[in-house]
Amino acid sequence: MRVLLGLFALCCGPAFAQISLVGDWGQRFHEDAAERGPGPELGDYLGLPITDAARLRADSWEGSRLTLPEQQCRAHVSPYINRGPLELRIWEEKDPESQQVVAIKMYSSTYEQTRTIWMDGRAHPPDGAQHTWMGFSTGRWEGSLLTVYTTHIKQGWVRRNGLPESDQATLVDHFTRHGEVLTHISIVTDPVYLTEPLIKTNNFALDANYRGNWLWPCESVVEIASRARGTVPHILPGKNTFILEFLKAHPMVPAEAARGGAETMYPEYQAKLRQMAKVAGK
Repeated sequence: MRVLLGLFALCCGPAFAQISLVGDWGQRFHEDAAERGPGPELGDYLGLPITDAARLRADSWEGSRLTLPEQQCRAHVSPYINRGPLELRIWEEKDPESQQVVAIKMYSSTYEQTRTIWMDGRAHPPDGAQHTWMGFSTGRWEGSLLTVYTTHIKQGWVRRNGLPESDQATLVDHFTRHGEVLTHISIVTDPVYLTEPLIKTNNFALDANYRGNWLWPCESVVEIASRARGTVPHILPGKNTFILEFLKAHPMVPAEAARGGAETMYPEYQAKLRQMAKVAGK
């Protein structure tokens, strides 16, 4: 009997530790509020482990590119969308015969995106399979922590000031619930535009009685009538004067620090900042 109880604990113990993430959740912005709300400033790459290629892309970014009809309704990708202004609805899809959870669904009001997290042990598709905004996700429970692995994500943002994320990026999410608070941790690995994994966290609060608008109707229009057909707004490398505005607005930030890089992510970089400021006489 003791052996049977031990085997039962081994095979079924984690299931008892699982929690329900089902519900309507509202985003909270106490982390990185300025970046996630009004948006980051041009030339601000602080705290991001970007490559030279990512920096070059951002330095050449022309924000009016988003006025192009084909860009106006472009959705945020799964590594980015959860940090924006959205309401999040989570539910489970179960097999009607066994009542086992086949998938966890997450609907984001922003851009009306539905993310499917397969929980039935299926494999990810081959490398050449179609990429989507939300990618292909599989999940598993680790005690009370839902861990999700996502591949096949379209090209998107690292930061909304031109810093790109490639379509080779992969995402690991962790979701856990503490009462009426949902904590989300994202870990993005991008061999093209990041030198190290980029880790971010954010929280949601349960909105049990939320009756707001869950729709995001988007219809592209011609915003700039005088633009010649086929024109794509752009700035040639080395010609973008707007990226200097961040340094002008924040004179205490050394130019080297604003350029970002993995070193700027860590607390030890503060000592280097103080030294650079001392040398510059700031």
